[in-house]
Amino acid sequence: MFIKPLVRLFENWIDPYEPRGDIRPPSDVIGFVWFYIRQAKGPFVAMLILGGLVGLLEASLFWFVGQLVDIFDTLPTGAGWSELLSAHGSALFGMLAVVLVGRFMVTSLGALVEEQTVVARFFNMVRWQSYLHVSRQPLSFFQNDFAGRIVSKVLNAGQASGDLVISVLQVAWFIVIYTVSTMVLVAQLDWRLSCLVALWVVLFGFTARFFVPRVRKYARDTAEASSMLNGRVVDAFSNIQTLKLFGRSEDHDQHIRDGFARFEKAIFPFTRVLTAVRATLALLSGIMISAFGVLSIHLWLQGEVTAGGVAFTLGLVLRLNMLLGRLMTQLNAMMRNFGTIQNSAELISRPISLLDKPNATALKMTEPTIRFEHIRFHYGKGSGVIDDLSFEICAGEKIGIVGRSGAGKSTLVNLLLRFYDLEGGRITIGGQNIADVTQESLRGQIGMVMQDTALLHRSIRDNILIGRPDASEAELIDACRRAEALEFIETLKDQRGRERFDAHVGERGVKLSGGQRQRVAIARVMLKNAPILVLDEATSALDSEVEAAIQSNLYRLMEGKTVLAIAHRLSTIAALDRLIVMDKGAIVEMGTHDELLSREGLYAELWARQSGGFIAGEPAESV
Repeated sequence: MFIKPLVRLFENWIDPYEPRGDIRPPSDVIGFVWFYIRQAKGPFVAMLILGGLVGLLEASLFWFVGQLVDIFDTLPTGAGWSELLSAHGSALFGMLAVVLVGRFMVTSLGALVEEQTVVARFFNMVRWQSYLHVSRQPLSFFQNDFAGRIVSKVLNAGQASGDLVISVLQVAWFIVIYTVSTMVLVAQLDWRLSCLVALWVVLFGFTARFFVPRVRKYARDTAEASSMLNGRVVDAFSNIQTLKLFGRSEDHDQHIRDGFARFEKAIFPFTRVLTAVRATLALLSGIMISAFGVLSIHLWLQGEVTAGGVAFTLGLVLRLNMLLGRLMTQLNAMMRNFGTIQNSAELISRPISLLDKPNATALKMTEPTIRFEHIRFHYGKGSGVIDDLSFEICAGEKIGIVGRSGAGKSTLVNLLLRFYDLEGGRITIGGQNIADVTQESLRGQIGMVMQDTALLHRSIRDNILIGRPDASEAELIDACRRAEALEFIETLKDQRGRERFDAHVGERGVKLSGGQRQRVAIARVMLKNAPILVLDEATSALDSEVEAAIQSNLYRLMEGKTVLAIAHRLSTIAALDRLIVMDKGAIVEMGTHDELLSREGLYAELWARQSGGFIAGEPAESV
């Protein structure tokens, strides 16, 4: 009854998910670790105190052994328990209390703090805050790196930070206390023994000073190579269907093997240094243990120390040898963690490049009128993509955007959603500059169905409710019915036996067909019911029969909304109120379908190509 409340007390000492203000850590390792430690000072102070007490207790055990040898040396042959207890009972019971009670209490409390508080909660606090900060990065941040590498760095940061601090407090600090205690206790026997301990520590310090910087450097290189390899493997598994469909296995295996080769190239210098450390320590400890043995025997022969003193000294020294070897091992592990933290901190500590303004307010949707006013955007290249583009979409108007691949159509949508900040001009919705409102409120007023629909590896219900979590079951079912998705959802069952809306769809929705994924995405937007609707070839993955059924529902969804539809298949948008034709980031034509055909310009050319049999249209654009 007492154990569980005590354990829960330590498990609840830290709240990893407590809301905090600025969660961006510094980029240097010490600052990075301290940023998180200062949020949990209590447990680490407790570890510092308990670690020191454990070191004192360990040293005292060997002192007890020496005392026992001397006590036995004073007793006459054949003495019994009564004579032993009458002469030395208080000392013996004191030793027994320290060994049975004191050592148990200190060790148990240290284990509770380390395992229940630090490992179970502090590690997750670092991971959670790292995830929160990184997840707020703009879209370009994730497009420029492997998802697997980002995940590896975010999750490894918590483990490495916690392990580093535990190593310092539970191992290094313990050994420091033990070494100082050893020097003090040995000095009571003979100052020369204490000097020999000090010499050993100094030589160990020089050894550590030589090797530790090298270990730290190679540890960082190894961590970077490891995250790179993790990124390649995750990328391969995430796109396994594509890899099996295109190209030969040997070619793709070679790409992964190259990653392994780069990892080996980084780890070989690291392991060579570790081997040199172990060999050097073995030589140093052999010399010092021999020196202690010779000096202790010499002092005993001279009558300057007792037999108990020799036993006590040699016991302490052998234990010190083991602890110094452990310390160097821990230093190696600490430097590995140091390298991992340094590698992770460089990514996690990056400032978020696309932020809401300090005084940003929520977008107030008075009327869904969209204005693009002399906007300019070049992806930071100085020129190209979009330059001085202006047009207006009136409330309730349905606009189609067409053009060749690379014309800037998708870039226009990304700017409207503020996945990137403009380099010039402004975009307004209902007269409000989207740069002055919060990103979440902006995107909350826009529903979007993309050409490439990727679902979360969650249930059908979770995927549809993501845009409106408070929707009722009846509203959920109605949205699926209008999206022509209810019929196939009713038949779903995953490998764990979950059915219908509870069935999981697999990573990126791989367990559903392209048409099924698209219908789920359309149901999600229908349920969200935002006043602005963006369609990026929303029915491209559907067969003709399903497309015809959904098309009428999409038109019904468009009623009363401001619509911006990107199309490669022109027949899907020919009936919209107005079409805007883009080429090389500029508007080259604008008008209705019939007006544009009569002008015999770019739109008429594109229409003629598709009408002439090129129904597949153009490939998906890259900007």
